[in-house]
Amino acid sequence: MEAFTATEGVLQLVTFTLGSEEYAIDILRVQEINRMSSITMVPNSPQYVEGVINLRGKVIPVINLRKKFEIPEKESDSSSRIMILEIRGATIGIIVDSVSEVLRVASNIVEPPPPMSTNIAADFIKGIAKLEDRLIILLDIDKLISNSEESGFF
Repeated sequence: MEAFTATEGVLQLVTFTLGSEEYAIDILRVQEINRMSSITMVPNSPQYVEGVINLRGKVIPVINLRKKFEIPEKESDSSSRIMILEIRGATIGIIVDSVSEVLRVASNIVEPPPPMSTNIAADFIKGIAKLEDRLIILLDIDKLISNSEESGFF
């Protein structure tokens, strides 16, 4: 789990939902979490790019994770959030259904993803945390945007 910041075997994660599934990202990669705001569409951008937002004078591209992961779309609601992340030196926003919590989990409860097909490309999945009452999919956000996509959009 080298892509996650572990302090004495503990991972610090921000968890969020897409549909009925719960996901997590290393807390140090999350710059801020904002309510949905006005998004300006950008012509000829990939289908999962919703557009751009103005965040304190900086133009930030925003990705709809439901589209990126090929999960059926849903209308934004009062729980929807834009998480501002740092991915390979670029600042981007991702739209999620809701942000759940900041969670500390022992790194030894994280297993590699199972070797079967999922709705999400296996490259995005860093591991799965097994908690007593639920499973959380840990995302490798550095693989969320390919190098060719990054150079073409950012």
